[in-house]
Amino acid sequence: MTRQLTYLAYGSNLHPLRLRERVPSADLLGVVNLSGQRVVFHKISPDGSSKCDLVDAGRSALAFGALYTLDASDLPALDAVEGVGSGYDRMPFPLYFRGQALRPFTYRASATHIHPRQQPFAWYRDLVTEGARYLGLPDCYCRDLAAVAAQHDPDPARQAEHAALVARIRRFARSARPRPVS
Repeated sequence: MTRQLTYLAYGSNLHPLRLRERVPSADLLGVVNLSGQRVVFHKISPDGSSKCDLVDAGRSALAFGALYTLDASDLPALDAVEGVGSGYDRMPFPLYFRGQALRPFTYRASATHIHPRQQPFAWYRDLVTEGARYLGLPDCYCRDLAAVAAQHDPDPARQAEHAALVARIRRFARSARPRPVS
């Protein structure tokens, strides 16, 4: 049997359809509150846009994430699409889930790959927002994600590919949605 890892997603991998296209073994465990954290779109991407990062933001801040299990054999593929060593660092993120202490891994932006005024492509912002909506995250959180300033993707093929992914995510079985966060 393959060893299982626990992964904390907070950005474009929030939605299970997106993550399973990258790592087929991904299985959603549930949603977690990330007290003292904030999701920001400041990680510099080689494509000229920005991606999400999870940052320490003080006691009153609150972000949300999704916990997934995945086969350890899928870790190299996920590391590759996340850009480990060229913008993101994989690191542990200890937390409690349903009363149990866990030590999932997540990806955070390398200090050398942060630009506070960089903007995501609109399709990327939409992937993050649709993942949050699917998970039943609070409306105000989803609205804040949807309101992030974004740029148009100048690559027509990449734009079309990701617009199609966003459309598939929006059609994804609504009945399979997890219970909303209270």
